[in-house]
Amino acid sequence: MRFFLWILTLFAAAIGLEVLARFNPGNVVFFYPPYRVDLSLNFFTIAMVALFALMFVIISTVRTTLAMPARVERYRAARQLRESGRALQEALKAYLEGRFGRAEKSATRASLAPEYAGLAALIGARSAHRLQQNRRRDEWLTAAARDSTLRTARLMTVAELLAEDNRQIDDALAAIAELNSLGIKHAEALRLALRLHQSARNWPEVLRLVRLLDKHDALHPTLSRRLRDMAYEALLPVAAEDPEALNKLWATIPAADRMSPGIAAMAANAFMKIGRQQEAVDIIEKVLAVQWDARHLRAYRHCAAPEGSATLLAQIENGERWLRERPNDPELLLVLGALCLNQKLWGKAQRHLEQALAGAAERAVAQEAHLRLAQMHEALNQSEAAAVHFRQCALSTQQDNARSLSR
Repeated sequence: MRFFLWILTLFAAAIGLEVLARFNPGNVVFFYPPYRVDLSLNFFTIAMVALFALMFVIISTVRTTLAMPARVERYRAARQLRESGRALQEALKAYLEGRFGRAEKSATRASLAPEYAGLAALIGARSAHRLQQNRRRDEWLTAAARDSTLRTARLMTVAELLAEDNRQIDDALAAIAELNSLGIKHAEALRLALRLHQSARNWPEVLRLVRLLDKHDALHPTLSRRLRDMAYEALLPVAAEDPEALNKLWATIPAADRMSPGIAAMAANAFMKIGRQQEAVDIIEKVLAVQWDARHLRAYRHCAAPEGSATLLAQIENGERWLRERPNDPELLLVLGALCLNQKLWGKAQRHLEQALAGAAERAVAQEAHLRLAQMHEALNQSEAAAVHFRQCALSTQQDNARSLSR
């Protein structure tokens, strides 16, 4: 339809020009002595239009010819961009499939386009790392550094890949430090930093990161609990060498963490080591009031105060009160027997220890009860009875060792 409109327009224009030309008697004279050229105005008009058209065609042809190399270059760049885009998709697909050699080859093709060079370099680095080609991995990472828009992605990749090599933990931590300097503190970066500091046994930093991740609910509660226990179990024995350091560390431990069986027991042992027995006893008693646990009882047994002290008498009273609430608890009976033994309450000690021995479900409880009874009979110069319990304790220990060797 549009074509026919153009034809009609041309015919109308031609008819209009023909009518105008019929009634146009004018002429154009070109005079250059001794020459003179006369032209009708119609012919001159047609000649000028034709000349203009010819000049337009010549100029357009020249311009098109001059622009041809740039057009060819743009065409080649667009084709390369399409091919690199397809290669990048192939590289990512192959990497996710675990075909790392093919992924690296596709990444090489994808890197030919500057627009995809950075992402291709990161995929190539990860693929080379999985192929254990560390030199090529580092070359890819160097190439990725040229793209400033991928700085965060590159640093995360560097930290993640180097974290898998224990010999390059410092370099991985340096990448995390650079991320932190950029203000990047998203959950994955924090989890990666946590793993690195755990490998480096930097427990104060582990605690800081665990608390930070807990605030954002970015760490499983069980894992968080375990990491905090590991950190405090590593820090408390070291702090026990310096009373002031132990005080500072204990003051920084949140109340919820102090209720942990492992932390409470370690803290009690640390305070016992520096001779602050009352504080050790208080720690265990506070924990037992909230959470009854065999580890707390064992720690309480090790915190037994010296004979005749008010602390020891208070411990025995607490033990008897707990025993009324839990009359058949072997661990509690063992604790109370050991406390009475320290106070030289021989009758009570023997009764509680024999009850613990009778109800012991764990071999460790029975061994400890035999040992305590042997010590009691030895203190009372009852050598035959002491020998029987020493023999039972040694036999139980020997069986445990044999079982461990068989495993």
